[in-house]
This record gives sequence, structure tokens and C-alpha cells, in this order.
Amino acid sequence: MEHLSVMDALVMRRRHSGEVIVVSDQMPRPESESKLNELHDRLVRSVEVLIESDDWKRALEFAAHFRSRSFNNTLLIWAQHVAAFEAGTVTEPLPTYVAGFKQWQALGRSVVAGQHGYMIFAPRTARFATTTPLDASSWRRLSPRERPRSGEAVRAGITGTRPAYVWDIAQTNGPPVAEFPHPQLLRGSAPTGLWEGLAMLMETEGFTLSLVADASPLGGANGRTDFSMRHVAIRDDLDAAARTKTLAHELAHIRLHGPNHEALSHRGIGEVEAESVALMVAAAHGMDTQEYTIPYVAGWATAVPDSDAVAIVQRTGERVRRTAVAILEALPTDQIGAGRPLELDRSGPAEQPQRFVPSSPTPPRLTEFTRTRSMS
Repeated sequence: MEHLSVMDALVMRRRHSGEVIVVSDQMPRPESESKLNELHDRLVRSVEVLIESDDWKRALEFAAHFRSRSFNNTLLIWAQHVAAFEAGTVTEPLPTYVAGFKQWQALGRSVVAGQHGYMIFAPRTARFATTTPLDASSWRRLSPRERPRSGEAVRAGITGTRPAYVWDIAQTNGPPVAEFPHPQLLRGSAPTGLWEGLAMLMETEGFTLSLVADASPLGGANGRTDFSMRHVAIRDDLDAAARTKTLAHELAHIRLHGPNHEALSHRGIGEVEAESVALMVAAAHGMDTQEYTIPYVAGWATAVPDSDAVAIVQRTGERVRRTAVAILEALPTDQIGAGRPLELDRSGPAEQPQRFVPSSPTPPRLTEFTRTRSMS
């Protein structure tokens, strides 16, 4: 669970047995803490199963359909729905749209009696105020009913996590919900506008793009990104789907990896990240992903010395999801839904309110695995 620094928490100090005890409202109630521990344990088990299996591609395809949720929450939803299906409480092997209890009510639907929600992580939010927004140490937390003082700027942000529940539409009754488009593509074809959109994004990153006759100039690869020349080359003898997938792969390298990184020893993870982003972009457009090749999780997740494989999978999955979502949101293309009913999806992201930590205006970046040249 994430916390604000003590300086920013609402703190009471009292002396007990000669010790100063700090009590913060960020400390969860025992019941909530128990639920969070249960949720964390369930997540770790889900990731461990992912490491031991060959389900990374399936996990990414699932995440593409539920990309409004964090990678951790998609794993939790997936695992709990599979358990419900195996227990016979839902009729479909995969969920389609998930939402909270009140969100379904707002759409005129109600949860069927006896259906258990899927427990996920939700943000715990609060309001902060200051008269000097550029001074990170000046932000103070407002109590729930407290009004800001005259001249103060107010900002909301995440201060921690709490357990929450969502239900699949199959667990509800009510009027039908609006459907997202379901692109129908011929094998080898690419969605209209996807190549052009990806090329435009690459150009905004300051890279030029060219097509080459075959793999010979690329050392047998389908594509290559040269960071020193800021140039991307793609094979022209591939079908439209493969060319577009390769372009998404190289764009992922540009977004995730850079020229000044020393992580050549982690090349495997860098390739997994780029291919995973390309797969999510393709899956969000209804493209066939059967030919996408990603190594077994156990191989790359254990490649980083002195690192926990579960943490590596979680971090990689979230980096991939965030990068894919950023690309998808910038594309002017028809895409499948992001896991919520269309009426809710129009209202904005499901679980990504602005993070605000007054004592750390610039959150520490995750370790990045990159290299000087990408060849796909």
C-alpha cells in the first residue's frame, strides 16, 4: 500500500509508555487491511501462475480488452472470473464488461443475488491545498469537509489503495448496453489508418521512417530502429498486418527504450516489452495475434540478477499497458472497448485519478531496460 510521507499525513501524537506514537489517517482499518492482504496474496498467486505457464500472450490479450484497468487489476479480474466460471456461477469463460455496483445501477442494471464481485485495488483519494503550488512542501491535506482558504489552489490525488469490487455484465440483469465496434479483418490485412497513425506518432518522436525491399539490409530482422540516426526501417515485403505490427514494435522501443541505456544484458526484457506493446495495440484493433512470438515468462522474468520475478512481471506488465494505452489514445482508429460499458467509457479513465504526493512532486521512475539499437 502506498502512503504519503508523515509530514503530509494528518498526524496525532500521543505518548504511551514513554514512546511517541504517530497515528495517521492513512493507516487502514483492520478489516480493510485484512482485505488488502488477501488481495495482495491473490495477486502474487496469479503472477506466480503466469510465470509457471505460457499465458503471457493470453494475459496481454485480456489486458488489451480491459486496458482501462491496471495490469494488476486485470490479472485479478481474470483469475476471479476463471474461478467463477469453473465453479459454474458465470456462463462465459471470459468477462466482457466490468463495473462497480453503483455504476451498473446507473445503467439500469442490477447485480444478480448471490453473485460475488471481483475484488480489485482502487485508489484512496484526498484533497490538498496551498497558496504556493510550486513549493512541494507547502501542500496541506484537507479534511473531508474542510474548505480551502481564500487564494488557495486545490488538487486531488491518490494517497493509497483500498479494496473495491466490480462485477461482469454476465452477473447483472437489466437492459442491454451499447456495444463497441468489433473490427472484422481479413488475415494479413491491417486496420484502416493504423499504419498512418503509428507513422505519425513516430514522426512526432523525431524519427524518420523508410521501407526497405527485404530483410537483407536489416540483418534478417523485420525492422530496425537506429537511435543515433533517429531512423526506423521496416521490411516492405511483409503483408500489411506484419508491417504494421513491426512498426508498433519499433514505436514501443522508441517510447520505452533509449540510446543511453546500459541494459544490453536485459535485451530479452526489452524485446518482450516492445513485442507486448505491439500485441496489445493489435489486439485492441481486432487483429490476429497468433503469430506474435514472446518467450516464456520464466525465461525473461528471471533474467535480472537480484530481482524478484513476481515484481519484474508486475512492473513489465504495467509498463507495457501504460505505453500501449498512450499509443492507442493518440490513434484516430476504431478500437474495441477497454473493458467497461460504452456509456461509462465515455466518461474517462476508470481508475487513474491524478497522483499527487506533496513531498515528492516528481515520482521516482521505474528502472528501464533499454539499448542503443533495436532490431525486430
